Amino acid sequence: VTTHTVVFFIGYRTAEILQNALQDGFDGRLISDGYRVYRAWENRLRCWAHLMRKLRGLAESSDARVAEVGKEMEGLMKTWMAAIYAARIDPPLEGLRIRYAAAIERLRQQCEAHQADDHKVLGSVAREFLYDWKVILRPVNEPHLPLTNNAAEQALRHWVIARYLSHGTRSEEGSRAFALLASVIETCRRREACAWRYLGTVIEAARKGLELPALPAIPATA
Repeated sequence: VTTHTVVFFIGYRTAEILQNALQDGFDGRLISDGYRVYRAWENRLRCWAHLMRKLRGLAESSDARVAEVGKEMEGLMKTWMAAIYAARIDPPLEGLRIRYAAAIERLRQQCEAHQADDHKVLGSVAREFLYDWKVILRPVNEPHLPLTNNAAEQALRHWVIARYLSHGTRSEEGSRAFALLASVIETCRRREACAWRYLGTVIEAARKGLELPALPAIPATA
């Protein structure tokens, strides 16, 4: 999902799918969850919503030691999140990274201390933070960057429901057709064009053996 274009793929979450999706001219920032395949993409952001859910799970652990660590890490992330939103309205004279240097160092210490923890989930979360340390904290240096991949999640929701109701596709051709139609419809919506009118012109051109029309143009006001 970008500002004016949406592309859907149906397939396994593999490095090959990612390369196929992004290799042809995508020069934007990729925001994702912690799946390791995404780490090959250098210009990347991490979705803080995914991270906060994991920290909330730690904070609610029945193990008091784990819960204490989770609450502290969650509290630090919440503080930075509020500061980032505030900085978008009224940028501070000093950078957020400088202002919260001690707190950032505290989070790193917690992650390093628990990366090999006997508690499987705590150890996994600590390692995840360390693996993606610069990527996770990038918005602290650049507050204008998005903190979540909610735009992609929201664009996906409708089509996930449609797949559930229709019981999915039965062939590779069907999956490709479904993904292409979803991509065209969502892209038209973002470009303020009628998807059904555009698809009608495509079908008409195809029946006449004419060159298929390009996607609707991006609005000039954009």
